[in-house]
Amino acid sequence: MSKQKIILIAVAVLVLIFFLGSYLYKDAQAQKASAIAKKSEEVFIRDYSTIVGKKDAKVTLVEFLDPACGACRAFYPLIKKIMEEHPDQIKHVIRYAPFHQGSTEVVKIIEASKLQDKYFETLELLFRYQNKWTINHKVDIKMVWKILPGIGLDIEKLQNDIKNPKFDKLIEQEIADAKKLGVKKTPGYFVNGKPLQKFGYEQLKELIESQL
Repeated sequence: MSKQKIILIAVAVLVLIFFLGSYLYKDAQAQKASAIAKKSEEVFIRDYSTIVGKKDAKVTLVEFLDPACGACRAFYPLIKKIMEEHPDQIKHVIRYAPFHQGSTEVVKIIEASKLQDKYFETLELLFRYQNKWTINHKVDIKMVWKILPGIGLDIEKLQNDIKNPKFDKLIEQEIADAKKLGVKKTPGYFVNGKPLQKFGYEQLKELIESQL
């Protein structure tokens, strides 16, 4: 066998080893990421979490939001649009990362509104009038209470319900999970356990569609 042929075979073998090694490495990394997501499933979805869509949907979109966050308000209808474009294929899990001053009290109100079957009405009302009760990234809680009667909530009941210690524990858990997942700003998105690396509507759509 000529020296040139030996060199060519050696190069071919090295190239094959490189691609095989690269494939095995990527496969191992994918399996590792999947194992982490599976092991940490409860970090993404808690028993009390609000879920929109079919529970067995192919794609799980987890969103950490702050009701006082302007970007969260802007993305809310966009998420609904994505859900409408892919019926039965996506479940939207709503979580909280109350980073704004005073947001924890608003989260309590939103969660307590579930006891009156007014969760989405409350969330959407607060988003609609966010500019009235969020000033310079701070919550004006008095204004929040002035807005709430507009959807027929029993305000006296709501004021009593939010005193339940379970809501303090819920917020503690939300903050702990957000921290564990590296959420530092809102909204924070995860699609089937994968974080949205570069923030943007088109980037979020691409990540979701890659999982569909």
